[in-house]
Amino acid sequence: MKKWRLQLPGYGFTLPSLILTIVFGVYPIAWAMRYMFYDYKGYGKERFVGLDNFTQLLNDHAYWDSVVNTFVYAGGKLIITLPLSLILAVILNKGLRGKHWLRAIYFMPTIVSTSVISIVFFIIFNSYNGILNQFLLRFHMVSKSIDWLGPEHAMLSVVIIAVWGAVGNYMLLFIAGLQNIPDDVYESASLDGANAVQKFWYITIPMLGPVLQMVIMLAIINSLKGYESIMVLTEGGPIAKTEVMYLYVYKLFFPLATSGSSMEQQIGYGSAVGFVTAIIVGFITLIYFYASKRINRVF
Repeated sequence: MKKWRLQLPGYGFTLPSLILTIVFGVYPIAWAMRYMFYDYKGYGKERFVGLDNFTQLLNDHAYWDSVVNTFVYAGGKLIITLPLSLILAVILNKGLRGKHWLRAIYFMPTIVSTSVISIVFFIIFNSYNGILNQFLLRFHMVSKSIDWLGPEHAMLSVVIIAVWGAVGNYMLLFIAGLQNIPDDVYESASLDGANAVQKFWYITIPMLGPVLQMVIMLAIINSLKGYESIMVLTEGGPIAKTEVMYLYVYKLFFPLATSGSSMEQQIGYGSAVGFVTAIIVGFITLIYFYASKRINRVF
C-alpha cells in the first residue's frame, strides 16, 4: 500500500498525457479504420462497401503519382539536408568567433510557423515580381523570369524550402553528438599524422554513429510525412507536380477549393488511403531499422 502511494504522483503526472493520447491519437485512428470499409461522405448514412475502397485505391493513378512525388521530395530533402547539417555542425563546433549567433540563426527557421515560411518563400519565388527573379535579372544571370512555382521547378522550390527549414534542427543534434567526442582522440590522430579529412572520416563519422542513426530516422519520417509547406505554397500543383501522399489524404478529409472548383469530402475512401499510406511509411521505417542494425555492427 505504501509503495502504491509513492507511485501515485507519477501516475498523476502521466495521466493527462495518456488521456490526450487516447482522445486525439488512438480514438481518431480507430474511428478512421472503421470507415475504411464504408462509403461515407461526412454526412448522411454510411454504406458498407467492403474492400471497394481498396480496389479503387489500386486504380487511383493520382494517389500513386503522389507516392512517387513523395519519394522524390523526401529523397531530395535528405540528400541535401543531412550532409549540409553535418558540415555546418562540424564548422560551428570549432572555436569559430560568433558561432553561438550563427547556431541561433540557422536554428531559427525551425521555430517559425510553416505557414509563415511558405508565404515568405512565395514572395521570393513569385514568377512576376519575386525577389529571386528580380535579383537574377538585375545581375543579368538570366534573360527572363523563371517560373519557380511552375511545372518544371515547383518540386525543386518546395525541396529548397524543406531544406531551409530542417537544416538547423539536425545541425544542433549533430553538434550535441560532436561535443561528446573526446578531444584526446583527435589529438592522438594528429600525432599519428592524420589530416582533417581522415579525422572526419575515421573518427567523427564512426563516433557520431548513434546520433547519425537517430537523425537519419527522424529525417526520413519527417520527409515522408511533410506536406504543410506544400499545401500553403502550391496546394499540390501545378498539375499535381508537388502532390505528396499526406497532402492527398488531407484533401480527401478536408477538400480544398481551387480555382472555383471543389473536391467532395470522402471520409471512407480517405481512411483507406490513409491506412495504406501509413503502411508505406511503416515499411520504409522497417527497412531503415534493418539497415540501422548494420550501422550498429559497424560502429
